[in-house]
Amino acid sequence: MSTLPHDPTIDFDPGVWKLFDDYVHGVIDRRGFLRGASQYAVGAMTATAMLGLLTPRFAQAQKVAPDDQGIRAEYVEFDSPAGHGKGRGYLVRPADAKGPAPLVLVAHENRGLKPHIEDIARRLALAGYIAFAPDALFPLGGYPGDEDAARTEFAKLDQLKTRADFLAAAAWLQTQDGGNGKLGAVGFCWGGGMTNWLATQLPELAAAAPYYGNGAPLDAVASIKAELLVVLAETDERINAGWPAYEQALKDASVVYRMLQPKGTQHGFNNDTTPRYNAEAAAEVWKETLALFERQLRTA
Repeated sequence: MSTLPHDPTIDFDPGVWKLFDDYVHGVIDRRGFLRGASQYAVGAMTATAMLGLLTPRFAQAQKVAPDDQGIRAEYVEFDSPAGHGKGRGYLVRPADAKGPAPLVLVAHENRGLKPHIEDIARRLALAGYIAFAPDALFPLGGYPGDEDAARTEFAKLDQLKTRADFLAAAAWLQTQDGGNGKLGAVGFCWGGGMTNWLATQLPELAAAAPYYGNGAPLDAVASIKAELLVVLAETDERINAGWPAYEQALKDASVVYRMLQPKGTQHGFNNDTTPRYNAEAAAEVWKETLALFERQLRTA
C-alpha cells in the first residue's frame, strides 16, 4: 500500500511495479513500459494513466522549502579530477548551528540532482547537519527537469569519472568551515550503490546509510570502516538478489552493520514523490538513519 500526500491511495498489480522498476533502471524504455502495462489497464486506468501516476510530483511532496529560515542553501562548484574541470552540488547548512556540525554527503538516484534529493539535503540541514548533494549529471548540463531525458543523459556518464567526482565532493565537503570533521553518507538507488562504494574508499567515513542500492564490490568490503545501515525493500528482486553475498562479506570483514527491510515496501519506498512511497516505512528508516548519524557523527 502506497500513498502520496496529494493523491488517494493507489494500488498497482505487482506486474506494474516490476515494469516500472525496469523502466526506471533502463531495462525497458517508455514504449516498453506502456506496452507491458496495457495488459493491466482497466477502464480509465490506462497504461498512460499509470505512468502519469508513477511520475514524480516534486512540489507536492516537498517537506522543506529552499528558503526555510532554518537553513542556508546554495549551489556550489568544486574542482573535478575527472577531466570535467568543475563539479557542482547543492550545499545546505543549519542556519543556527550551535558549534561545529557533522557532515553528510547525499548521493542521488539515477536521474541526477533532482528536487527530491535537494529536499533530502534540506531535511538533513534542519536536523543539524551540513549536507552536500553532488550532481553526477553536471558535466552533461545537470538534471534536465524531465525524467526520460534525465535517464537518457545518465546512461551517457562515464561511471569511473563519476566516482572520481564523488570522491572529490567528499574531500571538498570535509574542508568546509563549520564542520566538526565527522563524515557520513546516505544514498538512494544508484546513490545507495555509490554510498556502499564510497565506504570502501573513504576510511574517514564514519557512518553510511545505503538505501536499496547495489552492494560494494565484495573484494573491497574489508576496507569499510564506517558503520552501515543497509536499507532494503521487501519487494526488490534486482537489488535483494545481491544481499546474501554482500552480507556474508560484511560479516567476514567484521564490518559493523544493520539491515532494515520494512514489510510491504517496493524499491524506492523512501521517495515521497511517487506512489512507491510508504510513509510508515520511510519514517522508520529515516529515524534510524538519523540515529546512526547522531551516534557516529556527533560523538566526540
